[in-house]
Amino acid sequence: MKKFIHESVLEDIELESINVDGKRFYLTPDGEKYPSITTVLSSYNKKSIYEWRKRVGDKEANKISTKASRRGTKVHKLCENYLNNLNINLNDFTPDNIEMFNTIKPILNEIDIVYAQEKTLFSHHLKTAGRVDCIARFMGKKTVIDFKTSSKPKRKDWIENYFMQGAGYSVMWEEMTKIPISNIAIIIAVDGEEPQLFMEKRDNWIEKFIELRENYDH
Repeated sequence: MKKFIHESVLEDIELESINVDGKRFYLTPDGEKYPSITTVLSSYNKKSIYEWRKRVGDKEANKISTKASRRGTKVHKLCENYLNNLNINLNDFTPDNIEMFNTIKPILNEIDIVYAQEKTLFSHHLKTAGRVDCIARFMGKKTVIDFKTSSKPKRKDWIENYFMQGAGYSVMWEEMTKIPISNIAIIIAVDGEEPQLFMEKRDNWIEKFIELRENYDH
């Protein structure tokens, strides 16, 4: 099994999170209350999600969403354990979880140094906080990495919110560590299909996120 090198450059800061009307906020060490980056981005695809729920019905939509959330959590845990060089107990996961993880393992093997996993970040500049999946040296470059699962392949124009999320984490990381990261990688395990890898640059998406964040308060 491949062994990943870990280099910690940021101390663990566990921010208190609170829910306000179903939206998550984080309390920073100096008392600021910032919305989570996923809360800010939830408004981006709101119309398409509403239309999808209307088309399939609330009961079916809730069923699909719950299944997708559980699958995503399990595959994410497999990725986390693998990058932490832990032995994986396959009895804790269903065959489809393992199959999806195995499809993206060759992509994960392009990582050689892990700088952070499941790390809470925040930015006073963006007035936003969140928990990043992974920051690592990926294909030779420092990269913000996000793990996703999907029942079908994604088109790039469907996942602009993923790129904005990565750009936001990049700014948070630089603000907290003074280490700039310009690269974003979205790794998607697709049910029964080949995985997808989308590579983007922070500067292509950060202004769009800032605009969304500014509108969030209005």
